[in-house]
Amino acid sequence: MAEIAMRPDSQGKVRDLYDLGDMLLIVATDRISAFDYILEDEIPHKGEVLTKLSLFWFDLLGSTIDNHLVSSNVDDLPDQFKPYEEWLAGRFMLVRKANMFPVECIVRGYLAGSGLKEYRAQKTVCGIELPDGLVEASKLPAPIYTPSTKAEIGDHDENVSFERTVEILGEADAAALRDASLKVYSEAADYAASRGIIIADTKFEFGTIDGTLTLADEVLTPDSSRFWPQDAYMEGKSQASFDKQFVRDWLDANWDRAGNPPRLPQDIIDATSAKYVQAYELITGNKFAPEA
Repeated sequence: MAEIAMRPDSQGKVRDLYDLGDMLLIVATDRISAFDYILEDEIPHKGEVLTKLSLFWFDLLGSTIDNHLVSSNVDDLPDQFKPYEEWLAGRFMLVRKANMFPVECIVRGYLAGSGLKEYRAQKTVCGIELPDGLVEASKLPAPIYTPSTKAEIGDHDENVSFERTVEILGEADAAALRDASLKVYSEAADYAASRGIIIADTKFEFGTIDGTLTLADEVLTPDSSRFWPQDAYMEGKSQASFDKQFVRDWLDANWDRAGNPPRLPQDIIDATSAKYVQAYELITGNKFAPEA
């Protein structure tokens, strides 16, 4: 199977974007990033899992919020991409162009990651005061909205207050993003709970199409979310997960953050791939069948 020979018009840590005029072709690769580095090793089937999970959530949440999806059918690929349809199958989306907001919309329902570190230091998460007595993986009294600015590859996203997003976007748009993020998270978390999955936190990206707020990019995948198995959940400790936290943990134990990250061992690559596939199967209830 031949990967696309054409240079993408823009490239993210995981996705390649091709500008088609009024649409974009978004291709999810098997690249994986951690600690703002794109790792040298790829994770088999990762791009397909990210795409198929996004498609699943776009469909499930379609009555809640508009999204940018046009098609994921290889029959709809533009002619110049037809030679690559075997490789593209299952890992691409044709989407409408949106005017994207320059913030990432993060919702946290549980105490983990950078939020846990801040809470331990000052009883806040992204400046939001939380009650005493919370521990690692505690469920928050209510989900909180903690936006960040988007950073270039290699730089860190910067957490910002809601008030700062008002300065950047204006009050109406800032409030619309906050309200949509909390609503989508709550609906998705309720559904995931019915499938035995806790969505500890997640990141959304929004834009507007013809003036309508639109959910874009990937949504509720193991790359943009922390997924925990409900049957193993116990607050006060690190949780088993179906996301790339598995890779982060291995890097934490085997890399001092000096220089470039080390190569991943084959067993870590295989186990990470299996975790991505397992997340897809548990959430959707479907057996993962690779197309590429």
